[in-house]
Amino acid sequence: MPMARKKNKKNNTTSARTRPKFQISNQQKIIFGTLLMLLSVAFVIAFISYFSTWQQDQSLLKEFWNKQVEAENWLNKFGASVSDFFIRKGFGVAAFIFPILIFQTGLFLFVGLPLKKLNNRWFWGILSSIWLAIFFGFFAETAPILGGVIGFEMNDFLRAYIGKIGIGLLLFFVLVIYLVSRLGVTPEKIQSLFQSTQKEFKAAFASNKTKAEANPVADQHEPSVSPQSEPAPKAVTKDEQNDIAIENSFEVKLSTEQDSANTTASNTTQPPAPIIHSEDKDQQDHGIQIEVEKTEEEKEEVDNLSDRLVKDFGEFDPKLALSKYTFPTLELLNDYGAGSITINQEELEENKNKIVDTLKNYKIEISQIKATIGPTVTLYEIVPAAGVRISKIKNLEDDIALSLAALGIRIIAPIPGRGTIGIEVPNKNATIVSMRSVIASKKFQNAEMELPIAFGKNISNETFVVDLAKMPHLLMAGATGQGKSVGLNAILTSLLYKKHPAEVKFVLVDPKKVELTLFNKIERHYLAKLPDSEEAIITDNTKVINTLNSLCIEMDNRYERLKNAMVRNIKEYNTKFKARKLNPNDGHEFLPYIVLVIDEFADLIMTAGKEVETPIARLAQLARAIGIHLIIATQRPSVNVITGIIKANFPARVAFRVTSKIDSRTILDSPGADQLIGRGDMLYTQGNDLTRLQCAFVDTPEVEKITDFIGSQRAYPKAYELPEYVGEESGTGVDIDISERDALFREAAEVIVIAQQGSASLLQRKLKLGYNRAGRIIDQLEAAGIVGPFEGSKARQVLVPDMVALDALLSNE
Repeated sequence: MPMARKKNKKNNTTSARTRPKFQISNQQKIIFGTLLMLLSVAFVIAFISYFSTWQQDQSLLKEFWNKQVEAENWLNKFGASVSDFFIRKGFGVAAFIFPILIFQTGLFLFVGLPLKKLNNRWFWGILSSIWLAIFFGFFAETAPILGGVIGFEMNDFLRAYIGKIGIGLLLFFVLVIYLVSRLGVTPEKIQSLFQSTQKEFKAAFASNKTKAEANPVADQHEPSVSPQSEPAPKAVTKDEQNDIAIENSFEVKLSTEQDSANTTASNTTQPPAPIIHSEDKDQQDHGIQIEVEKTEEEKEEVDNLSDRLVKDFGEFDPKLALSKYTFPTLELLNDYGAGSITINQEELEENKNKIVDTLKNYKIEISQIKATIGPTVTLYEIVPAAGVRISKIKNLEDDIALSLAALGIRIIAPIPGRGTIGIEVPNKNATIVSMRSVIASKKFQNAEMELPIAFGKNISNETFVVDLAKMPHLLMAGATGQGKSVGLNAILTSLLYKKHPAEVKFVLVDPKKVELTLFNKIERHYLAKLPDSEEAIITDNTKVINTLNSLCIEMDNRYERLKNAMVRNIKEYNTKFKARKLNPNDGHEFLPYIVLVIDEFADLIMTAGKEVETPIARLAQLARAIGIHLIIATQRPSVNVITGIIKANFPARVAFRVTSKIDSRTILDSPGADQLIGRGDMLYTQGNDLTRLQCAFVDTPEVEKITDFIGSQRAYPKAYELPEYVGEESGTGVDIDISERDALFREAAEVIVIAQQGSASLLQRKLKLGYNRAGRIIDQLEAAGIVGPFEGSKARQVLVPDMVALDALLSNE
């Protein structure tokens, strides 16, 4: 038996020696550590975003593998799922501890420190997260997301056995354990900390007292001893006088050192410097007080020219040129009714019963229902019974529409900020929202906005007014005949009723040539155009390209003015100009807002493509601060028309009825526009929640009356001129005088021949020229026969094959 035991022991030791050990190389540690640190950063980003997007992303968690669904979380569906697991289903706010622990683990691996030191940190980190979850679950019952499911369930479990007071005592006990075990807090340390704080307070009080005694009032420090009681002066020898002088100089030195150290005396543990009493000084000065006379500094007189100009002439008023301009009156607009909504009680009861019966057929109980009547749609808000899933009601959208026999219903599950589920049902008898009722509303008349737009009325029959300057650009889409042109007319009418011609200018692009022609009558009041253009309403695609590039030049010029004026936006610039702080001789002028309106964007993209998309993308990205705003409408909201660059810079969207959910997702990033009923029924979003509106109706005769009223008044001599833009298509092929050629003509010809590519952009890059000068050189090269004529978006053909042929061509001229 002993021999067998030894043999088994020997076999065990040999097997233990031959067993492979799991080791990680340094490269693997660095890679894995980097991964953990980046993962922790991603968790923090997702957690921060979760608190503002969790309501929108809650219904998308089950569709994780659906590529067409996008979450609002900054890390999309990954961030929404991870945040939901750690915060809502986990520890709530305490979940932020886990990214810290993961980051520390990754850092230890990256640096190569032993991981055993992390055990203590992970233990206390998990204990802290559990403590915080219970704490927030106990004190934040109104916001369960702060404590998560773990905090809620543990509070519920502990409350059943020890009650609320017991939970509070338990939390306090665990906090004491953490302070003593982790931070090493003891009563002695607390007492020493209190004593040191008390000493610092006393030292600071003593220094303040010293300062107060150093400047005494003369009456308080006069000696109160009578002349009879004064001692007789004592004779002082020469040696004693020297000793007193030395002692006095030492006291003065100490006092100056003390004054310089007053600011740091409270932060040091050194004993305070000796205090020199003012009474001793008075005795040394024989009781004579020095009276210091304070002189007031002379006030600087700044010769502010702008203030004197404002005082003499008042602020600059841009409306003076048309001081007698009269805004359109409300009588020019038609009144389609008083604007009040007639409540059909029978229809409400019928729809309510059908909704309740349909939900009961699928065993869905509701505890409350409420109706809000709008102009065209009635919103039924229901509160489901406890335990009913929201997604179950959302899936019954078609069944409810079938039971109500409605054109199309829209379910909002849940309604943000209300805690209810909304079912929007079209009214049998829709009410027309007139433009007159919207313009006459108090909300629009009292709107303190730069560019107020009255779209119409919401589902609560309230006037909906937004500021175009805050959007800052608007994208509109909808099928043919659903209200886009009426919506554009409503936007333009709102601005005409609110803004003076000196404050806003319109650039109107109408490829269909029939929608915006009525605004030709207000050309010299409100419209802007190119200098050589005959018509202000742009219908030719070539002129559209030139106009968009001209707006880019205008944008650059305005930014240059803002830089010289040292302001950040057009509002600050105009305020400064009105206060006469900017000199017109330096190129400054009052800048009106410019609103670019494109009625059919899809046609421009199909015919011009990148030549239109590029300047529009530039304007959308940069033009907000200098007062250029874009309104683009299209009936084809497909991804090749509304590209990602355009969508990214148009946060404000308006969707009329579209034909498919794909089009709705393209314009709104969510379904719903396919369920609208048409005729001005629309959805508006500015990056937040969707708002259903009934667009105000303004008919063509009403627009004609308004333009006639404005056009009949005194106007500017001409329309607002945009900067001149010289494009590549300006080449005429006519011979140009050799003496008028550019100084860089020869060098530009060599660049074109060597590259065998005739374009102005190439000359801009190689010769560092501006676009206008490069365009003129291209025209001269065309006249000399070096490059061919303009061919659209393609580069010009180079007619000279090599440098030898170029030299021969130029020498023969």
